[in-house]
Amino acid sequence: MNKAIYIATTESNSGKSIVSLGLMQLLLQKVVKVGYFRPIIDDFEPGETDNHIHTVTSYFNLDLKFEDAYAFKRSEVIRNINEDKDDQIISTIIKKYKAIEKRFDFVIVEGTSFSGQGSMIEFDINVLIVRNLGIPAIILTSGVGRTLEELVGDLQITYDSFKDKEVEVVSIIANKVLPENQKSVVDALEKKLPSKVLVNAIPLNPILANPSISEIVEAFDAKVLFGEEFLNNQAGYFSVGAMQLRNYLTYLKSNSLVITPGDRADIILGALQANVSANYPSISGIVLTGGLIPEESINQLIEGLSEIVPIISVEGGTFSVTNKIGSIKSQIYAKNTQKITTAIRDFENYVDTEALIERLITFKPSGITPRMFQYNLLQKARVHKKHIVLPEGTDERILRATKQLIDQDIVTITLLGDRGEIETKLGLLDLDLNLDKITIINPSESVDFDAFAKALYELRKHKNVNLAMARDLMEDVSYFGTMMVHMGKADGMVSGAVHTTQHTILPALQFIKTKPDVALVSSVFFMCLEDRVSIYGDCAINPNPTAEQLAEIAISSAATSLAFGIEPKIAMLSYSSGTSGVGEDVERVRKATTIVKQKRPDLKVEGPIQYDAAVDMQVGQTKMPNSEVAGQANVFIFPDLNTGNNTYKAVQRETKALAIGPIIQGLNKPVNDLSRGCTVDDIFNTVVVTAIQAQDI
Repeated sequence: MNKAIYIATTESNSGKSIVSLGLMQLLLQKVVKVGYFRPIIDDFEPGETDNHIHTVTSYFNLDLKFEDAYAFKRSEVIRNINEDKDDQIISTIIKKYKAIEKRFDFVIVEGTSFSGQGSMIEFDINVLIVRNLGIPAIILTSGVGRTLEELVGDLQITYDSFKDKEVEVVSIIANKVLPENQKSVVDALEKKLPSKVLVNAIPLNPILANPSISEIVEAFDAKVLFGEEFLNNQAGYFSVGAMQLRNYLTYLKSNSLVITPGDRADIILGALQANVSANYPSISGIVLTGGLIPEESINQLIEGLSEIVPIISVEGGTFSVTNKIGSIKSQIYAKNTQKITTAIRDFENYVDTEALIERLITFKPSGITPRMFQYNLLQKARVHKKHIVLPEGTDERILRATKQLIDQDIVTITLLGDRGEIETKLGLLDLDLNLDKITIINPSESVDFDAFAKALYELRKHKNVNLAMARDLMEDVSYFGTMMVHMGKADGMVSGAVHTTQHTILPALQFIKTKPDVALVSSVFFMCLEDRVSIYGDCAINPNPTAEQLAEIAISSAATSLAFGIEPKIAMLSYSSGTSGVGEDVERVRKATTIVKQKRPDLKVEGPIQYDAAVDMQVGQTKMPNSEVAGQANVFIFPDLNTGNNTYKAVQRETKALAIGPIIQGLNKPVNDLSRGCTVDDIFNTVVVTAIQAQDI
């Protein structure tokens, strides 16, 4: 089940609150706990809060602290962007969102308000946020000041922009449209947008569009003369009392705001009398202009009335005051329950709520973004902290990665090497790594050395390894680290920053060995592309796999994919797709695909298939129209090491993708290899993945 929805708009004053409030009311009728989150809010003064958050959390009595309901203030986002810290913005938003998602059954995520500094880049920021959260979106915009063609065109462009970034849009809402145009707006949008997108239009409602008396008081710094307890009254319409009373009364409408000079006692008293008369509509309040206050005798008369409305006095002429009131951008705030209930009622009346709920509940994300994948990795690793041994303890990159891992409390670390050398290296690097939080072992001086050497001898004596040879081998950090894993002294090992792949993997193959149901050790890379995470295998170990071995690699890669939260759709890659190609190489892939289907009929697998048909929906539908993998594959099995290794490196370099791996699969306990050109981030991520693999042992 989908757990969230993102409310996005393209401009300020679009009326997002009507959707947030309406959705909250709707969802609370369907699920027990609904959360609310705003990734970015406007700056606020000390002691104040964000109005949107306060309104929603207080009206619906949500168990949510203010500081937990947002990630950044606008100024903080601008500062981070100027300092090239875009990744930090998204990482923090994901972290804050996930904390709320964990506590609630469903989360309403409300986008930015397009006001103040930075509004020019907000559209891109909103698309980036919703894409990385991996949730569907509702797009909302205002019809005020737009022709029908302009409104439909703007919404279509916005929809296309979201779809281009692989954000699923479940609903389009045109807000504040003229009542007489509501149906024509819906009809025009439905012609332009896919049928799966729900289209609704909400008419402009004066009660929501116009300010409350309280907002007018704040805008003018007005003096409240009467009815202070009714300042939240809503101005449905404005009417200026400048003519004689008998003529003015005919212009009164329900919830009208009366604007008149302060010396027009006839208009003031007449409007108050109309408010209590059964023959005239009620009014919401009276604004007295010119800074004029009624005479004492008039005030006494007003005080004696049984029903009263807010009466306020403002500076300025009637015409300028009326224009300024009309320009006030009204907000929905917590105390104005009339506006809140009106917003909820309009949402229920003009939005197909049942269809929307169905779409929200049944929505399934098509993939996972790299940042969300990395966040999930860290969270999963922290669930059951594991002990990882790093044999190359004096390498600078290993030390820097160790500090990050320890500072974030992700794993327990043992470094192999001489303690003095490690301390000297830390001093030269000016790296503040707390050695009290890690273990340092010099293999030749370890209390376990003799036991490890004897264990190796027993395991390899059938290969003519004697005890002396075993002792020599055990002085090698790769053998010692691997034996720590084998003997249960560590949960996993990561090496290869200095040593070759063979040096790292050979000890594991000799005595950790493969799992009982696995015939072949293989490897995968997690390729974190711009908008998705793919799995490439085998790009590091098996040079020329047979059909049977390719099938084994595919099955192991599918298991790895599932273990890391990615539903596998496997593409068995070749130079042709379907039945079109012939030749030994393509036949080997075709046979491997058949073996996978026979052994694991539950897996979605296609092959032979070309890379473009595997990743591009249009190409996939053309070449293999009946395939459930073509165009949407996420696990790619290369026909040989030459193809796989070159492809992953080409993709990594040309797209700036993060490649995590190689991740070794098939061993009884996790041992993973690093490239000798690895970065600190590569080491960090590989250790995290190794820790997660160890949780399944």
